[in-house]
Amino acid sequence: MPHHLPPDRFEALVVAALDEVPEEFWPALENLVVVVEDDPPPGEDLLGLYEGVPITERSPLDPPVLPDRISVYRHPHGEEAADAEDLAALVRETVLHEVGHHLGLSETRLEELGWA
Repeated sequence: MPHHLPPDRFEALVVAALDEVPEEFWPALENLVVVVEDDPPPGEDLLGLYEGVPITERSPLDPPVLPDRISVYRHPHGEEAADAEDLAALVRETVLHEVGHHLGLSETRLEELGWA
């Protein structure tokens, strides 16, 4: 059975997940914006999306860029989650996985960290 939350409570789950990012990674998150949207782009079946250039692919010679962006989609999470606990775990995994993309972490490393 789907489990939907009002936007403010869903956003609190996203913030809680971001709070779990280890302190060692915080400096790399300075040019990152995380937003909650109701739905992914039309035709896309996504829980979250990272848009930007992973920090491992940047050069100090690159010009300044706009902040990278992580979108977390509320409705698909609610549709997939069976209950409140499942929803919180799913949001956590999505947020940390997308942060991992920003950090340029491999899928193997994401799994090692419990972010995949």
